[in-house]
Amino acid sequence: MASVNTDRATDTPTDKPTTFDELFAGVPVMAILRGMPADKSVELAVRAWDLGIECVEVPVQTEEAAWVLGAVVAAGAERGKPVGAGTVTTAERLGWAVDAGAAFTVAPGLDVEVARASVAAGLPHLPGVATATDVQAARAIGLTWLKAFPASVLGVEWFRAMRGPFPEVPFVATGGMDAGNAGAYLAGGAKVVAVGSALEDPAQLSLLAEMLRPNR
Repeated sequence: MASVNTDRATDTPTDKPTTFDELFAGVPVMAILRGMPADKSVELAVRAWDLGIECVEVPVQTEEAAWVLGAVVAAGAERGKPVGAGTVTTAERLGWAVDAGAAFTVAPGLDVEVARASVAAGLPHLPGVATATDVQAARAIGLTWLKAFPASVLGVEWFRAMRGPFPEVPFVATGGMDAGNAGAYLAGGAKVVAVGSALEDPAQLSLLAEMLRPNR
């Protein structure tokens, strides 16, 4: 099976290549802004960037959501921050992501054709995995960072178990993550946790800030 180089994106709004290694360097938190209007999404993206979270994702399940992605991409460009598109499960959604200026793509599962098309478009791809078979399939086509989904259902022990056969694979824990359980998943083996509603909660916001402080 042909391998693909999935760790670089070019022509991003920041005018520099982006890799998941760069996006997550020293910052174990990713922000997901799902189902909100453009102004709220931009507000929370700015809040995330101010906290030190480099990686922001806007899912594109509808054309309206793709428009929201474009607004967040524009806000990120002003700060030199790349923004990714989430729930990229079809060629159509990939097209929306490209048109909006996304710097990377994320999906809940692994679709080899979507992954390859994303990479061909210059956007590194973060696919969802839930089994060892998923992990092997993703790695077989050259995907590097993988999204463990749904992380709260898989549980912390899943990450500990996966460290045995896949010690080299960096996982992003996604689904049911917040400031209260993020630490346990990071200690269990996740490299990054993805949070959403936590950015709207002042109590969780302070916990996230505390988690990020040693990395800033």
